[in-house]
Amino acid sequence: MQPAFRRVALVGKQTPEIAQSLRALRDFLRQRGCEVVLERETAAGVGEAGTLTAGFEEIGRDADLAIVVGGDGTMLAAARNLAHHKVPLAGINLGRLGFMTDIALRDMSQSVGAILEGRHTIEERALIEAEILRGGKQLLCTVALNEAVVTKGSQARLIEFKLTIDGQYVYRLRADGVIVATPTGSTAYALSAQGPILQPTVRAFALVPLNPHVLSARPVSVSDSSVIEIELVHAVDARAHFDGFALTDLHDGDRLVLKRSADSIRFVHPPGYSYFTMLREKLRWSNAVGNRNED
Repeated sequence: MQPAFRRVALVGKQTPEIAQSLRALRDFLRQRGCEVVLERETAAGVGEAGTLTAGFEEIGRDADLAIVVGGDGTMLAAARNLAHHKVPLAGINLGRLGFMTDIALRDMSQSVGAILEGRHTIEERALIEAEILRGGKQLLCTVALNEAVVTKGSQARLIEFKLTIDGQYVYRLRADGVIVATPTGSTAYALSAQGPILQPTVRAFALVPLNPHVLSARPVSVSDSSVIEIELVHAVDARAHFDGFALTDLHDGDRLVLKRSADSIRFVHPPGYSYFTMLREKLRWSNAVGNRNED
């Protein structure tokens, strides 16, 4: 039987446990008739000859599926690199919580086998497109799967910023910063800052102030068709970062413009995947009432 995904790329961090899992997965995929390619840095950690290697640009051009072995950080890095190529991504969790890497290691063969047989679902996840402007000139243009964050730097001093949505003034705030999160990112940094959890199908961004200097500032969800602009009014030491990767120092007058990207991430889920089951397990909901299963 021809596999649903013929050419499969493998991505993982360079640790002995992940290397062992990658070797086992590579052998399993070959047995199922797949052509396997290892992402170049991943291959250095696996340390085995005879396997095709490729950079993310080549993977994006040629692969039918990319499987990420590791945690959400590894998935974030892979997703950012493959965002413009629309390569579907599946994740095997060897990290901690694993909100994006939803296949447990113990279920790897069964779940990947089902995906190769065509028994899977594909879920689109929104990306934020971010642009930093200074004096009308573009300093940075990038994308984020989880969140864009404006925050104070190493000095423990509040920053002051003005926020507008679609050109309409919303507020001027003194705070440690603000998070603009996608539904995917609503279970990441934004969750620890008391932001709302957004189901991935909800077309919204969450705006979450970080330690605001007024009690009335609260998280709010806005349509992801909006254009969000954050202008630095006063900041002795401020910076912007995106998924924890791209980092830029900000000055007074700098503007961060955010909108939904035309690109998206496609996650592949095995049979039986449920977003709310995942939340219940990861966040340990229902533990206080004896962990009853209502299914």
